[in-house]
Amino acid sequence: QVQLEESGGGLVQSGGSLRLSCTASRGTFSSYAVGWSRQAPGKDREFLAAIRWSGGDTVYADAMKGRFTIPTDSAKNTVYLQMNSLKPEDTAVYYCAAHPALYGSSWYVGSVDFWGQGTLVSVAS
Repeated sequence: QVQLEESGGGLVQSGGSLRLSCTASRGTFSSYAVGWSRQAPGKDREFLAAIRWSGGDTVYADAMKGRFTIPTDSAKNTVYLQMNSLKPEDTAVYYCAAHPALYGSSWYVGSVDFWGQGTLVSVAS
């Protein structure tokens, strides 16, 4: 099992950047893919990106390619979500998640094993 903690959310101006962090407060990422999803008010949870901790393979939702990346820091046991050129429609609660598999539909339908508590990102116009 792994317990996830997100941090780094806050208020940012449109066009700005923000980096979210996800750390394993209990357990390790070594057997998992770690990814990010978000949920905007009144909308379903949306998958953004995921990375296999061992090996570095990545999967991105098509709509996120080019603006969002998912770098890691193995020394800090941390997965980031780097968000650039933010727009007001990026306002949402952002969740970190971990799942044994990187590929397949689990990430897209939200059927992953572990979730963090979420961190709010607000983008002002």
